[in-house]
Amino acid sequence: MRNNKVRIMVLCSVAIALNIVLGIITSSLKLPLYLDTIGTIFIAVYYGPWYGAAVGGLTNLITGIIFNPKDIPFLIVSVVVALVVGFISRKFSFNFVTAIITGLILSVVAPLIGTPIGIWVYGGLTGTGLDFLFLWLQKSGSNIFAASFQTKVVSNLLDKIGSCLIVFLLIQALPAAFRPEREISRGM
Repeated sequence: MRNNKVRIMVLCSVAIALNIVLGIITSSLKLPLYLDTIGTIFIAVYYGPWYGAAVGGLTNLITGIIFNPKDIPFLIVSVVVALVVGFISRKFSFNFVTAIITGLILSVVAPLIGTPIGIWVYGGLTGTGLDFLFLWLQKSGSNIFAASFQTKVVSNLLDKIGSCLIVFLLIQALPAAFRPEREISRGM
């Protein structure tokens, strides 16, 4: 039993580190995606929604303490991402199709939660290469919420679908001894 708890703690710690490193890289490069929830999604699929929520929340808390306190409010988005992924993967086999559908759901849910936070913290800007779209939408007559939400949906389509597919492929690549106890479907 102790070895299982240690393994969970180690994998959760690695997932948090992965989230932080990928978030720093994509932010530094101003990419139109985040990739800062891959570790959260992995843990949510692997161990369930509550472990994933802990990883997501701790990721934002740690980055907020170390790098930028403005990251802390976004922990709500990370926690919800984990809960959505975790409950979907409990109910359905996390296969290729489920990964895409989950990514599509997250592409709307994450911006619905993140947009008001982003407006409050950053004035609606995303900090990615898609800020030009936000500014263009605002200049074209969209209100700040609509312009920010639409921009976030665009970036989240790439980010969340891609992140879910990366996690699906990563789990598929694991040796059988390291796969979740509840087998992830290989089916496409």
